[in-house]
Amino acid sequence: MSILMVTGVEGARNCAAAVGAQLGTEVEMAEGRRSALALLRRGEFQAIVIDETLAECDPAACDAICEQAGLAIPLQINFALAGAARLVREIRSALYRREREQMLARRAASTAIEAELKSTVAGLLLNSELALNGGNLPPQVAERLRVVADLAGSLRSQLNAPSAQAVVRTGQRGSAAA
Repeated sequence: MSILMVTGVEGARNCAAAVGAQLGTEVEMAEGRRSALALLRRGEFQAIVIDETLAECDPAACDAICEQAGLAIPLQINFALAGAARLVREIRSALYRREREQMLARRAASTAIEAELKSTVAGLLLNSELALNGGNLPPQVAERLRVVADLAGSLRSQLNAPSAQAVVRTGQRGSAAA
């Protein structure tokens, strides 16, 4: 994906070329609301860098661009004061923050799903064992309940075992400390 720069500042194309070279990505230019919205309809961007002067002079344009941004990170920077080096730092920082937030969200979702699975498996195991201990079950039903209990027990063991990712993460921390 590329980066969209929205500014009418003279020399912005040279700045965009320098930013693109340093970040190793394509940087597309828009001089105003219409061209920015047209580019946003055409494709996805990692980040949208909007000139602060445009945002201050035409807040509705800035809002329209941000509403159409999709997953792109909107940044407002004063192009008159910032050079390519600052733009690169700001964009890298924003992309890093997004990557970190996505990683934390995936980890939280994974933890929630794991907890829910463990709870469900524990319920299956408990109820199947209670039914088996209740007695007076036809042999076919008792055998099926044993299979359910065995499967639930096996799944419980797998869920309680340390995951491969946790082992890899622990190994990475250990090697970094050495």
